This record gives sequence, C-alpha cells and structure tokens, in this order.
Amino acid sequence: MAASGTASLTPRQKAAQIIIALGEDTASAIYRHLQEDEIEKLTYEITRQESIAPEVSDQVMEEFFGLCVAQKVYLEGGVTYAKNVLEKAFGVQQGSALLERVTKSLRTKAFEFIRKADYKNLMNMIVNEHPQTIALILSYARADQASSIIAELPKDIRIEVVERIAKMDRTSPEIIRQVEVILERKFESVVSVDLLEVGGINYIAEIMNNIDRGTEKYIFDELSRKDPKLSEEIRKRMFVFEDISMLDSLGIQRFLREVDTKEMAVALKGANKDVAAIIFANMSARMGETVKSEMEYLHNVRVRDVEEAQQKIVAIIRRLEEEGEIVIMKGGKDDVIA
Repeated sequence: MAASGTASLTPRQKAAQIIIALGEDTASAIYRHLQEDEIEKLTYEITRQESIAPEVSDQVMEEFFGLCVAQKVYLEGGVTYAKNVLEKAFGVQQGSALLERVTKSLRTKAFEFIRKADYKNLMNMIVNEHPQTIALILSYARADQASSIIAELPKDIRIEVVERIAKMDRTSPEIIRQVEVILERKFESVVSVDLLEVGGINYIAEIMNNIDRGTEKYIFDELSRKDPKLSEEIRKRMFVFEDISMLDSLGIQRFLREVDTKEMAVALKGANKDVAAIIFANMSARMGETVKSEMEYLHNVRVRDVEEAQQKIVAIIRRLEEEGEIVIMKGGKDDVIA
C-alpha cells in the first residue's frame, strides 16, 4: 500500500505502523494494556500492512510523538501551558491541531458510557435535571445525541442549555463526580480526568450543525434577543471553510461568483488539499489561473489573515443559504425536493 503521505492512511493503519516501528518487545508491552477487541483490530491491521514509503512511516511516527507530547504537557500543565509549549515546539498551526486532537480524545474518555447510550434513554434521565447539569452531560455526549435531545427539550429550558454549553470552558473532577452520582444508578461509573475542556462555542456550533432547521431557527431567534453577541459567535462557527466540501457543484459555483480572487488566494493558502481541489474544480479556467497566479506571489501569510479570508467566504455562503440561493446539506430533518 504505497502512499504519498499520512493523509491516505486510516487511524488504524497509522496505529499498525507505530506498533511495527516500535519493535516486538515494546509492542508486546503495549498489547498488555489493550482490550481484546482492540488487540483483534490492531493485529488484523498489522497483517494487512504492505509496503509503505520510509518517509510516510517517519511522518506517522512524528505525528504519534507530537500527540504523546501534547497529552503529557496538557495533563501536567493545563491548557494554557500546553498551548504555549506545543506552539513553540511545533509551530502555531501544528501545535493547535495537536492540542485540539488531545483534548477531544481526553473528553471522550470521561463519561464514555453516555456516548454509547441511546439518546432517548439519556433524554429520559436528564430532562428533569437543572439546565447546567444537562449542559454538562451533553458536553460529553456525541453531537448527534446532543442535537436530538436539545430539539426535544421543553422550550423554556432549551435556550438556557444551549447558552450554558456555549459558555462552558473547563470542569473540575469534583463537579464531574457530582454529576456521576446523579447517573450512577442508571449507568456504570466512569473515571474522570483532570480539568477537561468541555462544551464551548465550537462544540455547540457542531451540535447546531446537526440539529433540524426548525429548532435551529427557534434557538437563534430566541438567543439573538437574549444574547446577540453569543448568537453571532455560534453562527460564525457553524459552517467552517472545510465544510465547502459538503456543497454540491452548483452551490460552489454560485458562491464563487461573489468571491474576490485575492480573498480566495489568501483563503486557499491555509486550506487542506481536498477542499482546495474541489474549489479549483468548480472555478472557471480564467478564475483558476488568476487565483493560482496570486497564490504564487503570497509569502509569509499570517494565520490570522487566512482565517479572516476564509471567514469572509463562509459569511457569503451563509448569506446565500439564508437567501435560498444554495443548500448546505447537514444533519437533522432537511429534505431536498428534486
């Protein structure tokens, strides 16, 4: 399985490569800490491994090393310390990406049983709890679970729960244990980890991306009256630049007509290759040549400038969606009539 980069490898393939690279002694020590199903899946993947270019194997090990460092500094020093260390060691973009992956991974370890539960069972358990408790529990749930539950919550507490999730930052083990007491009769106890990032605007935006349009409109109408600034912050995060891949060709071609070529050149400087390829594939030949030409003259572009350019393009897409010009396919109960 020759590959030109780690992007073509699945997480399991990367894990298999790491085990192979570590050697038999270290691999056997790692196996002793794995569950039976994990051993079975990993062993199967190892047996399927074929030839991988040395540089790709090195990239996998570098990525693994970065994640190990990220988890260590996060647990030992907290978010701010980890962010500073990782950015100095790996640069702003790679350091931020490593920290995000680690915090998401650690968040799923706590309350893992919630993520495996049927949303209706979870709904029945928490519907009568205080909005802050519901917000905390949903911050550990999967986005599709949380969106389904929020859509069915009584309207008088729905907005409050959304608002509390958006404003949530980190929660101490003591608070987590209090919530565990509430749930221990229904679910098995779980081990919490130290000061995990939960909730937040990014997470509530992910939830809103999975919620049906009717509920989304109601929540934003109410939240805009109660906290317009928070409402706008959530809206900004709901559709990110990478989500352009969810648009059909007509939708992409429609918003491209309103995008300045210089703005697009800056935005694509920080875009992943797949999204960039989709955008270029839907450009006219003339626009594509212009954008590529402008990209060649862009050097030392600041991450902030890339993010601002991408956000401007996202704002155009959101406006066109609101005007009914394009359709963003998302979770929930959207239907498309041909």
